[in-house]
This record gives sequence, structure tokens and C-alpha cells, in this order.
Amino acid sequence: MRSSEEYKRQIMSDLAQGNVDSLDGMDTTVANEYDNFDDFARRSSREERKSLFGRAFHPDRVSTENMEPELRKAIADIKPKERDDIAREFFKELKKRNLSDRDLEKQLNLSTHHASRMKADDVAKLATYTYHNHPDIFHDVLADQPALVKFLSNPFIGAALGAIAAKWFGHRG
Repeated sequence: MRSSEEYKRQIMSDLAQGNVDSLDGMDTTVANEYDNFDDFARRSSREERKSLFGRAFHPDRVSTENMEPELRKAIADIKPKERDDIAREFFKELKKRNLSDRDLEKQLNLSTHHASRMKADDVAKLATYTYHNHPDIFHDVLADQPALVKFLSNPFIGAALGAIAAKWFGHRG
């Protein structure tokens, strides 16, 4: 498995050369189907989003140390209602793995286990925990709540999304 630094260098190199085919055989049928990210988030299938986000955001590619500050910033920037929805989704999916909201509250030192009362910092802790320990759940939640992706800003993450966007939009100018 490649380190996140090696992956970052590869993405940057690919983007500099206009090469968007190195993203693990990503399906090119989505190219030119969407006008922008909001259109993609609104009209794409859950499986399309899960596949694309799963390739771009995985602890083997983007370390938890790199992802955590981005999640904190992104979650702080989204609307409170969307933040509640994201927390609710994480709890729902983690509960399927026999992780109760009360246990997670204690383990992660959250201020509450009620999604609607959680602060941005609490949701960020929950998202980071899920990203690191249950990346499949993290991808499921991103697929269901793609608004979070819009607020990620780290150049590394931006490069990954740029490569994906280039694939979606097929080098439109």
C-alpha cells in the first residue's frame, strides 16, 4: 500500500500531466453527465458517490492526521441541520456494528449522544473515529450526505477531488 505522501505526489503529477486515468480504473461513464458538484450530489446514485468517495477518501491514501483537521473545518462550515443529519447517520450506521451512541459518547468524550445537540467538534470527533476505524461506514455516510465533501479544503484532498472532477467533466473547458 502506498503512503499518503506517495499518493499525493502521484495525484499532483497526474494532474500536472493531464492524466486522470490513474484513479484505479474509475468508471468514465459519469463524465459530462453533471454540471457541477451540487448537480452530481443531487442526481448521482448513492453507489456512484460511494465508489468515487471511497477511492478518494480512505485511510490508506489520506491519513487520519491529514483528514482530521479537514473534517473539523468542514463540519464547522456546514449548516447545523446538515451537521445533525451527518451525526445521525454515523450513529445509525455504527449502531449496526453494535456500537451504541452512549458508548461512543464516553469513548470519544462527546458532549452528548443526541445528534441534534452535538457541537461541531463532537461531530468531527465522530467523523474522524469512523474514518479511521470504519472507513466503509464513512463512505456510506458521505454517499448519503455529500454536502460535507464540498467543505473539504486541504490541497491534498482538493487534488483528489480535482482528479475525480476531471474524470466527471471530461476536460471540458
